[in-house]
Amino acid sequence: MNVQVYSLDGKIVDELELPKVFSTPYRPDVIHKAFISLQSHSFQPQGRDPLAGEKTSAMSRNTGQGIARMARVKGSGFPRAGQAAGVGNTIKGRQAHPPMSNKNITKRLNKKEKRLALCSAIAATISKEIVASRGHSVDKIKDLPLVINDDICKIKKTKDLQNVMNSLNLSDDIERVRKGWKKRMGKSQRRGRVTRASRSVLIVVDKDEGIGKATGSILGIDVTTVKNLSVLHLAPGSHAARLVLWSKGAIEHLNSFTSPVLEIMELINK
Repeated sequence: MNVQVYSLDGKIVDELELPKVFSTPYRPDVIHKAFISLQSHSFQPQGRDPLAGEKTSAMSRNTGQGIARMARVKGSGFPRAGQAAGVGNTIKGRQAHPPMSNKNITKRLNKKEKRLALCSAIAATISKEIVASRGHSVDKIKDLPLVINDDICKIKKTKDLQNVMNSLNLSDDIERVRKGWKKRMGKSQRRGRVTRASRSVLIVVDKDEGIGKATGSILGIDVTTVKNLSVLHLAPGSHAARLVLWSKGAIEHLNSFTSPVLEIMELINK
């Protein structure tokens, strides 16, 4: 399958054959599994003090007092005296099952499953129907994938990048993200998650020669090198088929994915 290569002005300048990685079957279940596994590596372990809620001289008064037999604080003449303490069902007591810092919160994944998920997420980017079902605005885009020459890697100004997006008919999807920007209230705001925004175009390049700085002020656009490409980039929220703009060098670099794809395809056919 051949794909057209565009210039920064949106004109067709070359033609390129797609690597075999784009022929991988679409497996949303494997992509979801890989996303959860990769996301769990960023979780921060948390725990509690083993003596939390038990730092008091509490002891049971046994039966015959007309009160419950749970442990109570020793002494008299102060508010805390006589109150139940040191057990899980009391005020200022310990937690019944507190989180433990040594708990294993990461999820492991087989190497071949991880390869299949990445290859399947890459292949899903060429299906216009799946990309549109994810919510992207692709009505004005003729064919996918979108491939541009390597001059995009040298763009350093946001204004120049916006002109490139307009020439490739990607401005509608960027505007969709801008209108969907939302400020959050309540607990999420107190925990630092003040705003929420959708994801727009992912720019995949062979080498970042300044394009990363140009996308800093455009909402929803991300840049990554093909070497660091991950399911987290291609399937935000574990939903695959993100709208991707590939550089010519990135497509040529994907030929290294050919051997894993052939191995996986042989396993699937068996």
